[in-house]
Amino acid sequence: MVKSIAGFPQIIEVKKLGHERVNFGGIWHSDTTYFEQPPMGTMLLSKEAPSYGGDTLLANQVLAHQALSDTMQRLLAGLKGISSSAKADVSKTREDRIASDGRVDARKDYESEHPVVRTHPETGRKALYVNVAHTVRFGRMTEDESAPLLHYLYQHQVRPEFTCRFAWQPGSLAFWDNRCVQHNPVNDYHGFRRVMHRITLAGDTPR
Repeated sequence: MVKSIAGFPQIIEVKKLGHERVNFGGIWHSDTTYFEQPPMGTMLLSKEAPSYGGDTLLANQVLAHQALSDTMQRLLAGLKGISSSAKADVSKTREDRIASDGRVDARKDYESEHPVVRTHPETGRKALYVNVAHTVRFGRMTEDESAPLLHYLYQHQVRPEFTCRFAWQPGSLAFWDNRCVQHNPVNDYHGFRRVMHRITLAGDTPR
């Protein structure tokens, strides 16, 4: 969605300026699950950190899946999730950056279908793979039919016992696995700048 920085095509700048009220990607999500091959991982380097706040929350989706009942696990195993880049809750978190640093194709809408429970290609562990930012419904179901179960999963998968909190300082580097982790940048530093450099690593088709 955002142009890379000059001379470094793999790096984009993720920033919130002092006058802005909404932060980029400020909602629980796994990056760009609306792509057919979502990224494997994300690396984020802090260039400027606010004097307080601006932490990133991370949620372990393997633990979230393991905590579900056997019956719920069997139900979810046969479901697909439809993800869209146009979901309103996350679209508004990109408006400032697209306006100032957007790519030519930033307004294009993307949609894809992936398993609700994803098997990690390296560990073989199963993880929940829906998120409130991008998942709009289950495959072959309407949004209204999907909403009750999705709402439950959105609440369940970010329970405190599955999460940790990363506090940024200038020069801090975080690297997480999008295949089994969700993240949420906390928007609690109004009036301050927060500037990050991000590298997104290519992934595979979820199975």
